[in-house]
Formats: sequence, C-alpha cells, structure tokens
Amino acid sequence: MLLLDGLDEVPEADQRRAHVKAAVEQFAATFSKVRILVTSRTYAYQRQDWKLRRFAEAVLAPFTTAQMQHFVQRWYAYVGPLRGLSVDHAQGSAAQLTAIIRRNPRLYELATRPLLLTLMASLHAWRGGSLPEQREELYADAVDLLLRQWEDQKVMRQPDGTYAVIQPSLREWLPVDQQAMRQALNQLAFEAHHNQSTVVGTADIPEAKLVMTLMHLSQNPEVRPALLIEYLRDRAGVLEPRGVGVYAFPHRTFQEYLAACHLTDVGFEDELPRLLRAEPNRWREVTLLAGAKATRGLASAAWTLAEALCFAEPPRQKLAEDAGYWGALLAAQVLVENRSLERIAEHRRDKVEHIRTWLVRTLEHNALPPVERAQAGNALGTIGDPCFHGKDVWYLPNDEKLGFIEIPAGVFTMGSAPNEGSSFERPQHEVSLRRHFIARYPVTVAQFRAFVDVTGYAWMYKDFPQEYGNHPVVAVSWYDALAYCEWLTEKLQATSWPLARLLREGWRITLPSEAEWEKAARGTDGRQYPWGNQPDPNLANYNATGIGTTSAVGCFAAGKSPYAVEDMSGNVWEWTRSLWGEMSGEPTFNYSYRPDDGREDLRASAGRSRVLRGGAFWDGHQQVRCAYRGRYGARPSYNLVGLRVALAGPS
Repeated sequence: MLLLDGLDEVPEADQRRAHVKAAVEQFAATFSKVRILVTSRTYAYQRQDWKLRRFAEAVLAPFTTAQMQHFVQRWYAYVGPLRGLSVDHAQGSAAQLTAIIRRNPRLYELATRPLLLTLMASLHAWRGGSLPEQREELYADAVDLLLRQWEDQKVMRQPDGTYAVIQPSLREWLPVDQQAMRQALNQLAFEAHHNQSTVVGTADIPEAKLVMTLMHLSQNPEVRPALLIEYLRDRAGVLEPRGVGVYAFPHRTFQEYLAACHLTDVGFEDELPRLLRAEPNRWREVTLLAGAKATRGLASAAWTLAEALCFAEPPRQKLAEDAGYWGALLAAQVLVENRSLERIAEHRRDKVEHIRTWLVRTLEHNALPPVERAQAGNALGTIGDPCFHGKDVWYLPNDEKLGFIEIPAGVFTMGSAPNEGSSFERPQHEVSLRRHFIARYPVTVAQFRAFVDVTGYAWMYKDFPQEYGNHPVVAVSWYDALAYCEWLTEKLQATSWPLARLLREGWRITLPSEAEWEKAARGTDGRQYPWGNQPDPNLANYNATGIGTTSAVGCFAAGKSPYAVEDMSGNVWEWTRSLWGEMSGEPTFNYSYRPDDGREDLRASAGRSRVLRGGAFWDGHQQVRCAYRGRYGARPSYNLVGLRVALAGPS
C-alpha cells in the first residue's frame, strides 16, 4: 500500500497541485495492483477539480477512546526518554493525559482527530502535565510552543559531555519584542489567508515578503538576508520552507488562528462579519477562533460578534443567497463554544430567540450544504430546539410540525422490479392498506429520555452518549421501542390531543408494519427514494453526504416523502413490527405481503428477526432506497437503530 498524506496541503505555486494530482492518477494507472490511499480534508476534497479519477471515497473515522489511549501511551513511550523521563514517569504522564481528555467533553472531541491529539500530547509534556480546556487556548499555547523552537538557541552535546551553541536564537539575530513579532506574524497570516486563491491548505508566502517583514521589525542594517533565510530554513517552527523561495505555516490551523488574532486587534465585530458573508468557507474557522480569543478578554464579546453575524430578520421563504444562514450558524457556534448560553441575561433572550428562529428556517429551507446544515441542527439542539424542548417533550401535538401524518387507505406498489434491488425485495406487488397515521420524524433522544426518566424504564443503553436532544435516539431494541409505544398510548389517551379519541376507540400507538412504512416513504408511484428515483446526498443523511453520524431530525426537509414524512431515508434504521418472513418457525423469505399470515405477531419469540427500514448515516445509496429491507434480532440494540411510531387501528 502506498500512502500519500495531505493532498489538500500541496502548495499552490507553479500549478504544483495539478501536477501532483496528475502524477497520482498516472501512477495508479501504471501500477494497477498497488493499493493507493490518499488523504485530504473532507471539505477540500468536495471540490470537483480535486477529485481523483477512479478513486473510491471514504470519510476517516474519528479516534475511539481505546485508540486515543493507545496513541498517548505510544507517544509518551517514545518521547519520554528523549525528555529525560523514567519509564514510570512516562507511563504516569500518559495515564494523566488520557484521564484529562476523557473527563473533558471539549478536549475529548478535539482528541478524536489525530493531528490535534498529537498537539495535545506535546503541550501536555511542555506544560508539565496540564492542558487548556478551550480550543483557542490550545492553539495559543501551540503557537507559543512553536515560537520557542524558533527563538531558542540550538545546541549540541559534545563528546566530552559539554554543550556548544551551534546556532543562536532568533532574538539575537532580530532583537525585537516578542509581542511585535506576534503581531507581524498575525498580519502576515491574515494577508496570506485573505489573498489565498483557494480555500484549502495553507497559502504560499514568498520569501522576499517574509524576510522584508522580519527585517522591518528590527531596523537592524547588520542583519544579512541570506543568513536570515538560512536560519528560517533550518529552524522551522511557526513557518516552514515549502519549496524554492516559498514558505508557509505548518498547517492551516495555525494560519487561521493567527489571522483570527490579527482581526481581534483591528475591530473584528465590523470586519469579520463582512468577510464571512462574502466567503464563509474561508472565514468560518477564523470567526470561531476570533470569537473565543476576544471572549477570553471580555465575556460580552461573544454576544457582540453573534449580533453582528446574525442581525437580519429571519426569512419566511428560502433566500437566494446563503450569507444570512451562514451568519446564524456561526453566531450560534460562537455562543456555544464560549459557553455563553449557560447563563443568559434577561436582556439577551430576544437575541437567542432570533438566532433560534434562523436555525429553524435553515433546516426548513434546506439551506447550506448538508454538513453545515447538520451543524445548524446541532446548534439548534444545544440552544433548545422548539420542537423537542420542554417538560412535555414526549407529547406529539397534531400540527404540521410534529404531528402524525395521515396515510390514506388504498393500494400502493411494494418492493422492487426484477432489475432493481435484491431478491429480498421481490416480487414487486400491489398491497392494499387501511388508513393509518405515521409520525413525521423518528423518535428523538429528548422524547425517549423523557420516557425513561418518567417511568424509570430499565434501558440497557441509558448512558449511551447521545448529546443532542433533537437527534433520533439510537441503541433501542425492538422491545424498548414497543415499551415506548405502550407508554405513549397511555399518556395520550387522557389528553386533549385531537387524535386521542381514536386511542379511546381501540387504536394504538405502535411501530409501523413494513408495508405501512414503505407506503409512507414512497407513496403510490413506486419511486426508488422518498423524493424520486435518483440518490441525492443533499436530500438524506447517508455515506455520500459526509456527515458521518446522526443528524437532527428535519435537516433534510427537501427529501420528504409524497406524504411529507421526513427522514425516511438515512440517518438511522427504523424498527417495524413485522417479522422477517419467518412463518411457522422457518425462514421462507416470502416477500409477498399478507398482514394475516403471522408476520405482525407481536408475541413472537425473541429469537426471530424483525424488519428494519430506511438505512443509516453510514450506508450507501442502495441501502436508503424505500424498498430496501434490513433485519436484526429483536432483543439486541445497535447504535444505528432507532424507531418511528405509527397510529394503527384495531385488527
């Protein structure tokens, strides 16, 4: 296997990116038996001109807890002796760092990315066993660490045990104040970031500009440019050589952070929103870092920036431009990252409601690319999704947003044609169903946790990490799903809910049969997907969408079914009440649907498989078709499986 790391980090100068892309493609064509793995930032590789021909795509999974622990142990085992640590001391430091990361959710999220985990380990050792909790503080300390490498003397141990200076510190070459040095680097980063022709990787910085900037700081005529260039080449730190006459920051993270530092010094609340609205992909990370840096000095700075980012009235119809939606997303993320929502002053509640409304409209309008729309859903979940927030979150009012949607009686086409799908979806046939109702969305984390908290239900996965209340609940077994349905039936019977009278007449809240589920998903025209016959990653959360985890329900409003039921494709698998064709105790895989043949028997033994529908976030486009069938045993629960409830009449 040939591993080529960092395609998006290839410099821009002299069309080197195009040359590298062509070289990789030619190598793959010439050496067809060699497996080649090329890495790149996900959002950078989404550009069509970056796509490698005949290369399959996959999103790299984040580190698990075990992988983080293994990495830290191996890192300290290698670095410890180099820093003069005993084996016991190195092992203790590794255990300490692992414990710090595991008990801090913010650090844990950062540590799932190998690059930032490496940086954390370096900082942890440098700081003598501690780490900053905020991401911006982490980058600030990282820059300080790299500047030390730039400024310290370079020494070598002699054969007699003494040390000799073989290269002085930069301060001896350029006797300037460190703050002035930082300001110069900040401005250099901002200009490079602002003028970069692309929004991926780091910008090329011409040698002449870099030398001129540094020499201007000292006003020292004794400094020779040739020696300064040699110094920069041999003592790479905050900047590194990247070709003849070309320098760059070692990673885009540092370029973005230093650009953010520059903006906080020049009135970021005016300049930054303007930049973000013009080029959100270029300035979104800078915006978050600038907000965090400013908030460290003044707590109200996050609110000032949020107001500058999200100032217009929320639109009722989808806007032609995405600038307003971007502003709302970044305003919410600034407040969330800086913990500004933990205690909200009364005079700021209108601002929170303003941002909340923008986020709701972002989802309703299917605005922004899918990954960013999912981030808007997450921000809404943190601020408080009005659809799934409050003490009566379990309640499903019969309105256009949360209610059960009526699926009329009649015939629909079930299954796949001979040239489509798998044998488990055939034969395609017509099925007549009675009138029934189905929930617009899957059951959410907030709704299911309300059931667990109120009843004390012994849910095996009660502590399963599900951070956002407006995401579909997962790790729910078929029996857990039935228990929720029974509880909700009982709860709603005694309410003024418009459909409560049906419950009093013998209807029940239950899981849909697989036929009821499929009709709600595809309507009566036999379409492949809820929205039509072609897969579309902008209309559902599956592997091609690139989110890589569950998303808030309602993030794909434009992918709704003909009956306006949402999230039927992707996100999570959904339990049905149907058996997987195992009548008389033997698997027959007879797909022709007959509700009276025993497949809807809720009392069937736990060893028999139940049908799941819809596919999940990591499945391919084939698995999220309306007719695709999955199955699991009823007892276990999985982190890709949730539920959607239905309202069905008596048999």
